[in-house]
Amino acid sequence: MDDDRLTIGQLAQRTGIDTRTLRFWSDDGVIPPAGRSASGYRLYDAAAVARVELVRTLRELGLGLGDIRRVIDGRATVAAVAQAHVAALDARIRALKVSRAVLSTVSRRGSTAEETALMNRLARLSAAERTQIIDEFKAEVFDGLDIGPDRRDKVRELRIDLPDDPTPDQVDAWIELAELLQDPGFRTRMRAFLELNTPIPGRDNPPSARIWWARQVVNTVAEARERGVQPGDPAAAEVLRDMFGSADPAVVLAGLVAGIEAGAERYRGLVARVRGQYGSPDATEELHWLAAALTEAPASLR
Repeated sequence: MDDDRLTIGQLAQRTGIDTRTLRFWSDDGVIPPAGRSASGYRLYDAAAVARVELVRTLRELGLGLGDIRRVIDGRATVAAVAQAHVAALDARIRALKVSRAVLSTVSRRGSTAEETALMNRLARLSAAERTQIIDEFKAEVFDGLDIGPDRRDKVRELRIDLPDDPTPDQVDAWIELAELLQDPGFRTRMRAFLELNTPIPGRDNPPSARIWWARQVVNTVAEARERGVQPGDPAAAEVLRDMFGSADPAVVLAGLVAGIEAGAERYRGLVARVRGQYGSPDATEELHWLAAALTEAPASLR
């Protein structure tokens, strides 16, 4: 045997890879022997040591032996194989994030098998399928509303979609939002809410519209609550007067209650989470405080 040739046992000692693995790689063609001894044992040259290191590195990075063989045979470069593998890993990571989000939601809700299957389907919808859900919701809820062209353009351009690399929270929010948007009862309640609260061109805006389309109202209520103002206090009537002037509290209350019953704040929060926007906190408590204050308000706020 030539002094520079290594048996498979010596190659294992040199590289730290066990002989069983080396034999498997050799049989697969990625570590071919340089020759055989007189007894028929495989012999490897010094280049095999470097090749074993390359194979080990690529295997640790997750490449299959087929791709590694293409690199070793010169049919592909390491860079080209790595680029393809990065794309595959990215797809796998996205799929794992979706799986984690679904399982997290199932665990939190204590979902049944049927609910789990539904959530998994909703989480894995294609971009086109998600867009179809949004478009069907918009058609049923917004079509026919007497709104100005600017607002109609905003409705037409409304997009609620997951990014290419969503966080688990975004996937979780999308599952809940998709369930909500496909609920006929929610669509009916949202339509009734919008009819009461959407500004109409050429007319005075509904007094309750400011609650939903101007965050200033929620901020004002939050400040009043921080001061310890209770809904039945005289100070609460002053807060209402500052926000709604001489408007009939019953009319304002009707528009507010329609939004609360529709779940408009929940819808707003879910849309923000799907988009990865976390600037505005949930205003449910402020809205209920405002409803209580309007219920106890005098017939006129003058």
